[in-house]
Amino acid sequence: MEIDPALFDQTETTVSDVQNPPWAGGPTPGVLPKPTAGKPGNPRWYKGMPTSPNPAGRPKGQTQQTKLMQRMLDGADQIVEAVMEKAREGDSASANIVLGRILPALRSQSEKVRFDLDTAAPIARQVEQVLAAIADASIAPDVGKQVIEALAALSSVRATDELEERLAALEERHL
Repeated sequence: MEIDPALFDQTETTVSDVQNPPWAGGPTPGVLPKPTAGKPGNPRWYKGMPTSPNPAGRPKGQTQQTKLMQRMLDGADQIVEAVMEKAREGDSASANIVLGRILPALRSQSEKVRFDLDTAAPIARQVEQVLAAIADASIAPDVGKQVIEALAALSSVRATDELEERLAALEERHL
């Protein structure tokens, strides 16, 4: 491998002697972006800026995606009518599509429940009381699960409060 002796030339070069390659062309010094007055996005970008990858901006008119969507919407009435007709004829898949769009999905709703719960008891005892209520069929298992989760969250909050109080007491003693 041969080394070019010109690389070791001791002549000094200045910054003005170095030429940037054409692909390294950045923003022109002294050209400031136009203010965008509260528009979202990059505040240094403005339409038609010389360093934009698309200085002409987006072409006027509809995009291919918009044209395709418009074509689909133009035929939507016939599609809906065909599915409705199939559903009337007894096609269960079509009926499922129609009813799935008309009726909202059913969601389980928790009912209000009443059972004995000693809120002054320790959390473990409270959970035992909830489990006993589930066993007696006083409350549904899913409702009992929600109550137990709420008790666990309450226990976590109480533990945090106790730690804060203990920390404050320790800090007060050392000051």
